Amino acid sequence: MKEALSSLLDQVRACRICADKLPMGPRPVLQIGTNARLLIAGQAPGRKVHQTGVPFDDPSGENLRAWLGIDRAVFYDPEKTAILPMAFCYPGRGRSGDLPPSDECAPLWRERILSQLPNVKLTVIIGRYAQLYHLGSRGKATLTETVRGFHEYLPDVFPLPHPSPRNGPWLKRHPWFERDVIPALREAVSKAV
Repeated sequence: MKEALSSLLDQVRACRICADKLPMGPRPVLQIGTNARLLIAGQAPGRKVHQTGVPFDDPSGENLRAWLGIDRAVFYDPEKTAILPMAFCYPGRGRSGDLPPSDECAPLWRERILSQLPNVKLTVIIGRYAQLYHLGSRGKATLTETVRGFHEYLPDVFPLPHPSPRNGPWLKRHPWFERDVIPALREAVSKAV
């Protein structure tokens, strides 16, 4: 029997499984609606998102919405856009940015939540951790190769780098991203939503 979405979300929001690893404590951040046609599969919330509790409520989110070609109303409508990071809580800071998503979250919650999203037409996978999970052996050796080969995963999956402003150097080294990938992404999103 299918688990009720509201009950599942209550369980996720009460989760404390990796509380001892989280520098700011647990605060699961996700957005789910059963009618969502677009799924954003990211890494883990950043510090600002942890503080506000709103997914992608930071400069990364501004970049992502621009890449997708959708406004805040569509992005933050859970019945249009589901946002499901690989880990739901801020993992803390490392030497070169935020730490990777915790290993506990995805095995515990991901498939149960994905089963509640029967209408998803397009999954946008952001960053290497989400790509490894969602593409498995279909993915390429590097994030760059996977993103460059985006057309191989259409019509249902679209891989992206992280939209963090810290990835500016990556974008400058790969001008094909804005030239080739962004227009195709916007078209795929438009068809999905």
